[in-house]
Amino acid sequence: MITSQDVYYVSGSTAILAEDMGKALLAQFQGIRFREEKIPFIHTPDDARKALAHILQHSGNTRPLVFCTIMDQETRDVFNCPEVRFFDIFLNTLELLEQTLGTKALREPGYSRHFTISKMDKRVDAIHFSLEHDDGTRPAEYDQAEIILIGVSRSGKTPVSIYLATHMELKAANFPLTADHLEKHELPKEIVRNRKRAVGLTCSPNYLHNIREKRYAGSTYASLANCTRELQQAKQLYMRHNLHVLNVEGRSIEELAVQAIQAIGLTKKNQLRPRARDISGHST
Repeated sequence: MITSQDVYYVSGSTAILAEDMGKALLAQFQGIRFREEKIPFIHTPDDARKALAHILQHSGNTRPLVFCTIMDQETRDVFNCPEVRFFDIFLNTLELLEQTLGTKALREPGYSRHFTISKMDKRVDAIHFSLEHDDGTRPAEYDQAEIILIGVSRSGKTPVSIYLATHMELKAANFPLTADHLEKHELPKEIVRNRKRAVGLTCSPNYLHNIREKRYAGSTYASLANCTRELQQAKQLYMRHNLHVLNVEGRSIEELAVQAIQAIGLTKKNQLRPRARDISGHST
């Protein structure tokens, strides 16, 4: 049985899609250690040959896995060689879609990048907003937030907020429940008036204790008694203000992000629409 494997994600664009899909597949093989590398922006066969030489040089004779989302056939075919195990993520699915829809796909290199470029400004705005409203910063601007995450320290607010911004283009703010709020049993007015867009994060005391203990071992802050008290006070706050509550324990950041937007009834209706094209064939 293989215990380790070199993996490369190659793409004519950022290689994020190749990596995401490859990782999703490889996650089903828990007993193998994967050494992974992205090689993006492969636009020509010459680029591909240089990338392949790099792959073979660093992988020796191990026949690495190559996950590919390159649309140009000549460029893509460079990687379809005996020295690697080649996985074309697009081709088979694209051909099946063509058969199902009764029409030919564009098959334009990098078209997905052009297709999504219109979303870039929104994503950048969302990332800036989330960074500027991390850990309770600028609560006066919470009216602009599309979602607000609330929780005690180390409950996962920041990573979920950043994921919501970078992957879902959502303006996410997050607010820490400190001793002042917990002991006074009150939330800031900026959160109260936006509570329909707020999600309270929770977990078990043992789970929180273990997380805090890794960084602040033996401290009162990390003690099981303190974790239990804070979580109970937070729960009372959530109930008092009728907030949506999400348990973070045992869930990935991706799963938490999806469940958070579902909790407040926020859906992403991203429909694929034909785009106008100028006479040269470029999208407009």
